[in-house]
Amino acid sequence: MGRTRKLRVNRGKRLTVDVAGRVYARIPIRTHVVTAADDIVDVVHRYARPLLHRDDMLVISEKVVSITQQRAYPISQIEPSWLACVLAEFVHKSPYGIGLGSPWTMELAIREAGLLRVTAAAAVAGVARLFGARGVFYRVCGCNVAAIDGPCDYTLPPYNRYAILGPSEPDEVAESVSRATGAPVAIIDANDLGVTVLGISSGCPECAFLAEVLADNPLGQSCEQTPIGIVRPARYVPHRGGAVTLRRSSGGWRKC
Repeated sequence: MGRTRKLRVNRGKRLTVDVAGRVYARIPIRTHVVTAADDIVDVVHRYARPLLHRDDMLVISEKVVSITQQRAYPISQIEPSWLACVLAEFVHKSPYGIGLGSPWTMELAIREAGLLRVTAAAAVAGVARLFGARGVFYRVCGCNVAAIDGPCDYTLPPYNRYAILGPSEPDEVAESVSRATGAPVAIIDANDLGVTVLGISSGCPECAFLAEVLADNPLGQSCEQTPIGIVRPARYVPHRGGAVTLRRSSGGWRKC
C-alpha cells in the first residue's frame, strides 16, 4: 500500500486531473517569500524533498527561479524609454497577467531581446492583427520575452511592484534541481489562460502532456505562496475543507 498524507489545494483549484484515462494529483507546496538571497536548489530541496514519493515529479514557477537569479527588478528602478511607453499601449491587457502591457515590462523586453528585434516584432504583429492573428509579437521575440511578468495588484508582495524577466538557462536549472531531489523537474510559465513549459530535466514527460496536466494552473495566480508543486500519479479520497488524503498509484508515470 502507498503512504498517505493529508494535503490542501489552493482555493478554486482541483487536486486531481484526469489525462488520457489516468488520474494525476497536483500538490502545491507553500514556501517562505523567496528573495534574490535564496538559492532555488536549496529552496526546492528544503520544502519538496521530504514530500516526494517514487514516480513523483516537480514543477516550479518560472517567476521564483527568476527571482533567485536576480532577474526581478523593482519598477522604481526601471526607467522606460519613449518607445517602451508607446509599444506598451498597443499590448492586449489580460486579467490573468499584465505581460508587456506596461512600460516597465516592455522596457525589459527591449533590453532582453534588443531594440531591432522588438521593433521588427511590433511591425509584424501590427500587420498580422489586421488579419486577425494574435500572439505574433511574442513568437517573433521569443519565449524569454513571453515569460516577462509585470506588477499586478494580486501578486504576492513585494513582487506586486516588480517587473520580472524569464529565467536564464531553465533546462540547466531543472537538471540541477533534479539532481538535488532525485525527481524529474519542469519549470513552467503558468497563468489561468494556460501553461508554457520553459525548461525540463531528463526523465520528464513531454511538454504537451505537462501542459495538459497543469492546464488549470494548480499553483495559483495570486498570493497563494506556492511556487513549487508535485505531480503524482495517484488515487485520492476527498475531505471537507479542501483537504485530501492521497494514496500513490502503483502504476507510475504514463508518458505521452
